[in-house]
Amino acid sequence: MPVLSSRSLNRSPDSVPLDPKGPTVPGTALLSMDLQLNHLDRVPDDYLPNAVRALETARAAGIPVIHVILHLRSGHIDAHPRNKTFGSLPHHLYTAEDPGAAIHPDVAPRGDEIVLHKNRVSAFAGNNLRQILAAQDIDHLVLAGIATGGIVLSTALQAADLDYRLTVLSDACADPSPELHHTLLNKVLARRGEVVSTSEWAEALKAAG
Repeated sequence: MPVLSSRSLNRSPDSVPLDPKGPTVPGTALLSMDLQLNHLDRVPDDYLPNAVRALETARAAGIPVIHVILHLRSGHIDAHPRNKTFGSLPHHLYTAEDPGAAIHPDVAPRGDEIVLHKNRVSAFAGNNLRQILAAQDIDHLVLAGIATGGIVLSTALQAADLDYRLTVLSDACADPSPELHHTLLNKVLARRGEVVSTSEWAEALKAAG
């Protein structure tokens, strides 16, 4: 599937339903988060194949993939100036007019995979992700994305407080700071859920199947 165009970023983000037959691994979904061109420019080149492998693993196991991307309104009218993360961003970034806001083609949605827009750091911000998860009886989230110190951390903390089971794919997450990435995985995220590599997750799914 091609990179999302600025026009496709403007479509209703939750207009594509999950497979009504449900996942092969009940109760589990992979969140593929902020894998946009702007973000991939900030992490090592060897990261992307790990993210691709995470998506392929989920698809092969029948686990639904939900893509969550940062999308702000034109002129950033939904970003308050006092917000240190979003208030100082140039007003063209992450809008429908920004080519860099598109998902990288290697990790783009396939078929009926849902694409949700969020307007703050957490994957839950500004959308109906919780409603979709509840409707599909999903209580276990597998996290992959950029950055570990951004959407991964924020989503994991919120999901843990909402009583979701968590698995963080260590090599399918990345951060511009390798030191911060390592510290968060081992000192923070491991206390909220399971931290495993994509290969370890694939092996666990095979064993469970």
